[in-house]
Amino acid sequence: MNKEIKSVVIAGGGTAGWMAAAAIAKLLGKNLSITLVESEEISTVGVGEATIPPLQTFHRLLGIDEAEFMRAVRGTFKLGINFESWRAVGEDYFHSFGTTGRDCWASTFQHFWQRGLAEGYKADYGSYCPEVLAAKQNKFAHGGGQPLKYAYHMDASQYAVYLRGLAERHGVKRVEGKIDRVNVDPESGNIFSLVLAGGETLAGDLFIDCTGFRALLVEGALHAGFDDWSHWLPCDSAVAVQTKGGSDLPPYTRSIAREAGWQWQIPLQHRVGNGLVYCSKYLSDENAKHTLLNNLDGESLTEPKIIKFKTGQRRKSWVKNCVAIGLSSGFLEPLESTSIHLIQRGIIRLLQLFPVNGIAPTLRDEYNKQSKSEIEFIRDFIILHYKVTNRADQPFWRYCKAMDVPSSLAHRIELFKQTGRIFRTEGELFSENSWIQVMMGQGVMPQEYHPIANQMTEDEQAHFLNGLRNSTEMSVKALPAHKDYIAQYCAAFVQE
Repeated sequence: MNKEIKSVVIAGGGTAGWMAAAAIAKLLGKNLSITLVESEEISTVGVGEATIPPLQTFHRLLGIDEAEFMRAVRGTFKLGINFESWRAVGEDYFHSFGTTGRDCWASTFQHFWQRGLAEGYKADYGSYCPEVLAAKQNKFAHGGGQPLKYAYHMDASQYAVYLRGLAERHGVKRVEGKIDRVNVDPESGNIFSLVLAGGETLAGDLFIDCTGFRALLVEGALHAGFDDWSHWLPCDSAVAVQTKGGSDLPPYTRSIAREAGWQWQIPLQHRVGNGLVYCSKYLSDENAKHTLLNNLDGESLTEPKIIKFKTGQRRKSWVKNCVAIGLSSGFLEPLESTSIHLIQRGIIRLLQLFPVNGIAPTLRDEYNKQSKSEIEFIRDFIILHYKVTNRADQPFWRYCKAMDVPSSLAHRIELFKQTGRIFRTEGELFSENSWIQVMMGQGVMPQEYHPIANQMTEDEQAHFLNGLRNSTEMSVKALPAHKDYIAQYCAAFVQE
């Protein structure tokens, strides 16, 4: 346990493996031997094409030039997600990355907006958010009077290729091959080597499991255990297909509620990523394919690909001398584009707690504690979308509406419903404004607002709301079309 960590073996490539390899090599690699083993015969899931803003921080740490990265992954910008037919069929709302209006020390802007509603002021909540207005007008640019908060849409397979180049430039050795056996020391319980199908043996001090849903190391060899969350998140399947791009290039992801799940639509420079996440209890694989193919906006470029999964989390992501990163550590459906973020957070956490002089149990315990709380916060936010809905037109939605939810989420829903208050816990990913947008978008309107909103006179209130709305509209009016900005800033090297 006190052995100095000199060699790191990463099992599996794809987004998780190459993100881990690039980050460790760039930031800690001078005194480490880093090897990544992957097989070209094993396909990756490869559909994590939408991201959230913290990826920019990860890229800055790695010294990645944004325009270069965007060209390599055929990327576009993302200002949020448009949720369609989630609250009720035919109704939609936008969950943006930005702030809305102006908060004060005692309350969020939503309380002032609510007072305005009570006094007959009819402006939509989203009209005070530049990201919402820009998305609806298909506009984007960096900078400006109110800089937009954004993330990326990207080709996940090209992202892995891009990161592989970065990792190899910093000394990572790639080995081609399938893992045939994981050797575990019978006394310590640690992994000491991987044996490949061709007979080659890879020894290491620290192993990182990026083998996806198979979790060959952390579960197959070390039996970490798994907490199943499918009673709260019942979707267990997805079907994905790529289509030709359209004339528009919207700077947002679409999430369209369907009979037994939801459809995603992610615009890239050269194509559109599409998929349907669904619950096989209510929809067969064949009917899921038909549902997706009948709701595409462009010509299909690929055959539908079925992906099976189970939502939940490993009871421990770090077991002995093995750390699970990505799908091997657990899975939450990509409703809020958190898959790559959880990979990033797992890597950053490992770097912060890296066991240079040996693996102390306290390091493992802290890693697992942080991992558990972080993913549970995100879990609750995703469950919220299903639980709080007016839909009762299909058995799937009736189940979601009636299901019990974690007590942590039940408290938040009730607190917001009664008082309009939202409080962000330390270490939590989603902001107060994210919770407010989704709560109200799904149909939860608070019964009261904070009394501080009544400190203004009616004239002061009208001036405050009108001023914010006008300044937001003016800042967005000056922005170029998203498609034009992409062409000028980061047009892909190859158009397909």
